[in-house]
Amino acid sequence: MTTESERSTTQTQPVEVRNNSEESRFDILVGGVSAGFSMYTHHDEGPSRQRIFYHTVIDEQFDGRGLASVLTRTALRTSVQEGYRLVAVCPYVARWLTTHRDVDDAVDRVRPAHLAAVRRAAQGSG
Repeated sequence: MTTESERSTTQTQPVEVRNNSEESRFDILVGGVSAGFSMYTHHDEGPSRQRIFYHTVIDEQFDGRGLASVLTRTALRTSVQEGYRLVAVCPYVARWLTTHRDVDDAVDRVRPAHLAAVRRAAQGSG
């Protein structure tokens, strides 16, 4: 199931970010065409539910439009609204968090258990 998280416009084409939970990723579409995604997996640490972002891609034909930032902002805010704490294994997401402070209170540092969860997810068993 996909749910719409945000709509905006870039270069006169509508931009949508959707949580594609069946694929464990947020998708970004421009004018209805897939422009990229941000992969995640889940990890429970004590009472905390964590969403670990580990890979973000924007297709080359959509470079230079700020779509990675739109995707990341929406994915992180949506995750926090859904009750998740955030873990940034993806280098882009980690770098984005250093200059955007709106979800600071929900960010956890990367630990070995998070890296193991990402390895399992990447192998298709997470």
